[in-house]
Amino acid sequence: MYGENQLKLKVIKMYNWDDPINEALNKPEEVKAPPIKEDKAVDLSQIEPTTQTDVQEGYTGMENLEKGAGRIQVDDKAIINCRADLNQLVPFKYDWAWQKYLDGSANHWMPEEVPMHDDIKLWQDPKGLTEDERKIVEVNLGFFSTADSLVANNLVLAVYKHITNPECRQYLLRQAFEEAIHTHAYTYCVQSLGLDESKIFNMYREIPAVATKAEWALPFTQSLGDPNFRTGTPENNQRLLRDLIAFYVVFEGIFFYVGFTQILSMGRRNKLTGVAQQFQYILRDESMHMNFGIDVINQIKLENPELWSEQFQSEMIDLVKTGVELETRYAYDTMPKPILGMNANLFEEYIKFIANRRFVQIGLPEQYPGAKNPFEWMSEIMDLKKEKNFFETRVTEYKVGGQLKF
Repeated sequence: MYGENQLKLKVIKMYNWDDPINEALNKPEEVKAPPIKEDKAVDLSQIEPTTQTDVQEGYTGMENLEKGAGRIQVDDKAIINCRADLNQLVPFKYDWAWQKYLDGSANHWMPEEVPMHDDIKLWQDPKGLTEDERKIVEVNLGFFSTADSLVANNLVLAVYKHITNPECRQYLLRQAFEEAIHTHAYTYCVQSLGLDESKIFNMYREIPAVATKAEWALPFTQSLGDPNFRTGTPENNQRLLRDLIAFYVVFEGIFFYVGFTQILSMGRRNKLTGVAQQFQYILRDESMHMNFGIDVINQIKLENPELWSEQFQSEMIDLVKTGVELETRYAYDTMPKPILGMNANLFEEYIKFIANRRFVQIGLPEQYPGAKNPFEWMSEIMDLKKEKNFFETRVTEYKVGGQLKF
């Protein structure tokens, strides 16, 4: 239903940037991942400004004060294209959004609360870690330090203005703050271990394994951030829905899992436990972000069923499968040989297992029959109710003082 304005993605040969690091990005890689099929390239120049006079776009919250207006009713609210006052939080229509805001606030944490002295000793010990283990740590810090910045930009500069519900916006504000905490955490890890900061934070422009996923995601933020873009037409409503699926289902729901698993596997072996503990907190936060995004996606579908056409569903299946291919490539690039009891083939199976869950969560059929979870211990780590020895590390599922019950 996009018509001539439909955006299509290109997922390989993406390093021909007009940038001084172009040469570095085009260096041949030693490890070859399974081939990725090529799609049509993004062409944002073909996006025409929305000029229809019948566009039913929603309010922004910046409208002039309407004195004497009636009080807001629950049925006045909508996820997108709402024309009720967005500055009135109550009455709630989407209790799940408010509850996620409360849960996120209750789970507040700060990086400096996690001790790093054992990690520092291990990193400084020439025999403490293998070269392959050090590479995994550096590359993942390089990817995540940029990834959460991209997500924050997407929330603040693009998504927030198009979600026209105050309780959902309340959670988006919480999520944006948590993305800042995550970037803080990666910086804390980099500085604690004495890593080259410029090297780590510039990896997304130098290392193809890191650059590819970041470059894939950028057009979606650019799409929603286009000053001429407005929801209110079926085409543009689908465009918003597609971009939400790209960020919440693919970027946060698939792209993070190879790196999370690699770092948490080191923590299981009592290596870099401080770094691993922060990644576990971040995984908890990101799981909640993803679940919120999926709830928003499904609510948009419920309120606008005409958007969920067979053609659009087919396009979303291809979108997620492209994400699977890119994350599989990342696994092969970062783990060219077995390490930590894992290998790239196991990750390929794991990514397909995760993707099947994401398909089902947004109402699409599984695409990888029989895919199984080779890392069942990850399910245990993601069980946030698991208790830990208080004197060894902080309990993962903790709450701030005001949320404690006695």
